[in-house]
Amino acid sequence: MIVQALAFYLFAAVTVAAAFMVIVARNPVHSVLFLILTFFNAAGLFVLIGAEFLAMILVVVYVGAVAVLFLFVVMMLDIDFVELRQGFLQYVPIGAVIGLILVAELILVIGANSAGDASAAGSALSSSFPPVSEVSNTDALGRLIYTEYAYLFEAAGMVLLVAMIGAIVLTLRQRPGVRKQNISAQVSRRREDGVELRDVKPGQGI
Repeated sequence: MIVQALAFYLFAAVTVAAAFMVIVARNPVHSVLFLILTFFNAAGLFVLIGAEFLAMILVVVYVGAVAVLFLFVVMMLDIDFVELRQGFLQYVPIGAVIGLILVAELILVIGANSAGDASAAGSALSSSFPPVSEVSNTDALGRLIYTEYAYLFEAAGMVLLVAMIGAIVLTLRQRPGVRKQNISAQVSRRREDGVELRDVKPGQGI
């Protein structure tokens, strides 16, 4: 129990410190690296509470895809971050209001859970699902997502698909003089079109 408490405080402290460095770091590359460190420590916190599937998703999706993609974009684009950060103080009041709203929403959610709403919802679902102690974390999430929230899960997939297609369309550029791959021409190519046999006599060139 002492080891788990020490691990929790270690992961939590590093997560908060790394998240703070994401905001205050002047170099955007350093910000992305601190963001990756934050994701890893948050995954450690998920492992401590027994949510190993969420920890794996956090590392594979966010660290392996989102953070690396963001780092790639930052390194490829010539963005003047000093100019972007000018006038940062004028948005502090708006950010403070949004932060207070988020804190109020969290307090309402915690209050609703303590009032027993979450237990009532859990008892309604417990009739169709086995006890939590009999299934793994991944199994429980899979049964819940693909039964109770199947349509919402498919809708989220469609939103991501549309976003991916939109990103491809927006970044597609037609430039003249660029050689492109013609798959139909490659497939329909015959042996005679690319291979030519010549009878070279001794002492003669081609």
